[in-house]
Amino acid sequence: MTPSRAFLLRSMPLRLAAGLVLLFSLVSLLGLLASYVYTQASFEQTLRADLTQDMAGFRAAPSAIALATLVEAEARSTDPERVVLSYFAPNGRHYGNALVARDADGYRILSYLPGNPEIEGRYLALTASLRGGQLTVARSLAQIDALRETFLNILGISLLPAVLVALAGGLILARRGARHVAVIGGTLDQLTSGNLEARVGDVSGWSDDLARIAVKLDQMARAQQDAVDSLRQVSADIAHDLKTPIQRAAVHLDELGKRPDLSEDARAALERAQSELDGIVKIFHALLQLAQIESGSPRAGFTPIDLSALCRTLCDVYDPAITENGQTLTCDLPAGPMRKVMGDRALLGQVLANLIENAMHHTPRGTEITVALSETEEHVNLGVTDTGPGIPEAERDLVLRRLYRLDRSRGTPGHGLGLSLVAGIAQVHDARLILEDAAPGLRVTLRFPALATADRSRPSQAPA
Repeated sequence: MTPSRAFLLRSMPLRLAAGLVLLFSLVSLLGLLASYVYTQASFEQTLRADLTQDMAGFRAAPSAIALATLVEAEARSTDPERVVLSYFAPNGRHYGNALVARDADGYRILSYLPGNPEIEGRYLALTASLRGGQLTVARSLAQIDALRETFLNILGISLLPAVLVALAGGLILARRGARHVAVIGGTLDQLTSGNLEARVGDVSGWSDDLARIAVKLDQMARAQQDAVDSLRQVSADIAHDLKTPIQRAAVHLDELGKRPDLSEDARAALERAQSELDGIVKIFHALLQLAQIESGSPRAGFTPIDLSALCRTLCDVYDPAITENGQTLTCDLPAGPMRKVMGDRALLGQVLANLIENAMHHTPRGTEITVALSETEEHVNLGVTDTGPGIPEAERDLVLRRLYRLDRSRGTPGHGLGLSLVAGIAQVHDARLILEDAAPGLRVTLRFPALATADRSRPSQAPA
């Protein structure tokens, strides 16, 4: 069973329709059953009254001969499949239109046809001793049996269409509700992936309950976007306001460092101050860059980018430093050309540089770092994998926040903005950022939408 069909079967409209069908069917069955029982009892009462009346007419015969004559006369005009008349006279002779016989299996009605075939069917009989003999009058229950078939037909004709119509209506409502739920779910997926501009939108024609949920979801999304925009604006304003004083402090420290009368201790303290100030400058530069990236302005300069060439360049740049750090760097790239992605080369280079530096600074000696590229029909995947301690699953979303650092990373260089920049650049490139366990280590993957075949700008490959 496909997931969509399973969802429809579990949907509330279809369950409500099935519940109503069950309730309606139960009520209909009880009503028809009551009608059948009442009608059957009425028919049986009528038959018993007819049998009593028949028997009263035969009781009026003054003698056994008169009774036999009357039974024989009635038998000639009466169908034994409708009414059976059977009289055993005192002399043992039988009169009537059929013979009522008894054996080990019970009573049977035998006709006077050759071979005395048994007459099938159910009968209601009344037996009495009259004029020294035994008279039996039996009336067929065929009408009551037909009544049962009639009620079954009524049940099928009236109930089955109602069930089918109700289930069809429930299925239609379930499909409609499933489309609306899918819209709400898609909006939630976009919001959780970082697209705070996602909205459900127009809900005209929706059911009231889903429409209220959609409106509340849009209100929540707007409030969340306003809060995030305010936070981003505050951080950008702080960065702008402090940029100039920090630069002035850097200039003053640089001028102080040029004085020849500084002692060795003072010069060492000055160098430490300059180093700390450089770190502060990097933080504010990263915050400003984040604000610029999140505004979407870099999209205007996007061009087709060959990630293979970019990966080779960054691997060549970082290989000496990683080797000196006691680690190994592997560049796992396809032999042939790959489809390009739309983006900003400088920003994508910064993404790769941040990921490589994170792997280099937060893993021990002997760690293997791998930069890999792969592609599918619709995506180009850029991944950086290390064999270090990794990141706990509970903190993989937290490390994408600004200035967040793992407890074990406090003693290593960094300011907690590297992965935030990666996440911001990924978002502006419509790329999906995935952090997963590499067993051991961490694998960070950026899944970019690839350009169409016509935009690949790649040379044709000769067949192997």
